[in-house]
Amino acid sequence: MNITKELMNFIDNSPSVFHVIDNFKKTLTENGFTELKFKDNWKIENGKGYFVTNNDSSIIAFKGSSDFDNIRLIGSHSDSPTFRIKPNSIVNKDGFLTLNTEVYGGPILSTWFDRPLSVAGRVVLKSDNPFKPEIKHINVDKNLLIIPNVAIHMNREVNNGYKFNAQKDTLPLLALSEKDSKISFEEILARNTGINADDILDFDLFLYDRQKGEFVGENDEFYSVGRIDNLGMAFNSIKSLIDSNVTNTLALTMVFDNEEIGSSTKQGAGSTLLSDCFKKIVEDNDKNFYEVLHNSYLISADQAHSLHPNYTEMADPTNRPLINNGPVIKYAANGAYTSDAVSSSVFKKLCLDKNIPCQEFTNRSDKRGGSTIGPITVSNLDIQSIDIGNAILSMHSVRELGGCKDNEYIYELFKYYYEY
Repeated sequence: MNITKELMNFIDNSPSVFHVIDNFKKTLTENGFTELKFKDNWKIENGKGYFVTNNDSSIIAFKGSSDFDNIRLIGSHSDSPTFRIKPNSIVNKDGFLTLNTEVYGGPILSTWFDRPLSVAGRVVLKSDNPFKPEIKHINVDKNLLIIPNVAIHMNREVNNGYKFNAQKDTLPLLALSEKDSKISFEEILARNTGINADDILDFDLFLYDRQKGEFVGENDEFYSVGRIDNLGMAFNSIKSLIDSNVTNTLALTMVFDNEEIGSSTKQGAGSTLLSDCFKKIVEDNDKNFYEVLHNSYLISADQAHSLHPNYTEMADPTNRPLINNGPVIKYAANGAYTSDAVSSSVFKKLCLDKNIPCQEFTNRSDKRGGSTIGPITVSNLDIQSIDIGNAILSMHSVRELGGCKDNEYIYELFKYYYEY
């Protein structure tokens, strides 16, 4: 319960990917980790922790023995499905102000309706040097927006399967307006943040749900909050890294951005960020790159699908994970997950050592599933890898549902993995 409380508080206080990484940086620094730059020498001191960031939306942190011959990696991602605010954002029509947005990732659109929303992300401001503008991370901490449903009296077919149009149906309502109002979104940001509207050059801003995380169930066995996919894995990987006593290896946690849109960005898993860091760690500490790579192991940690009690027919006939029954190994014959018999056996033995239950997932053979950072990461680094996650429900809804016991399991397992 305590770990899940911490996780929900973290999510509540991290309304955008930039706040996620800010909060990780703060926690790591408070626990003695040192921020590095690529121009620095990354000579490792026993027991000391280090981290490097990219684009303010991804982070790699590590600590351990200076005499390492392998690296234990856990990878996750910082982003989740949402809506990105477009430039020239204000739509002034028929007495209403709405915001022009576009879908980011693959959200369940209907779940975003009729709930208080707001805006968070980063704003870029003028400075004396055009190549080094000022960057501010902002959170408009109020119920600023809502996407109202159309009444059933005007859309009688809504309960029979309505296809939402992302350009028409999902624009959030901001305010009432005068017909000829020329107000800009930058002016509205200025009113709510204290930033000078004339100083705003651009922004990366996203919608987020204002409702806080809550325990659910007769015995509080579930928790409901947004972005469990994938802040549940990211949070537990960072927490376990901080809390672990790493003596024989080097423990490394990576949290990439943009997994939900394919990872093909400089801050995503498809970039050279991890391979560059891996090489620099090895070479700056006079190790043999290929020896360390050969001995290393990657846990690609994303969330997994629990059996849904109302849709049991959608699950595979024999692989049917359940919430609060332990971490799930994910398999796919099409290579969408990296798990194979060897890498999964390693993970299963770690679970056995800690008396942690372990489950397995495959899609039905007639359904196409998702993928993770795992296959993308190993395309850049030839490293043994497995894809795992905790079983959750409502994946990609504005609020997802996870199990409290599973957070305890995954934290203890990650910590044991790093300390082994």
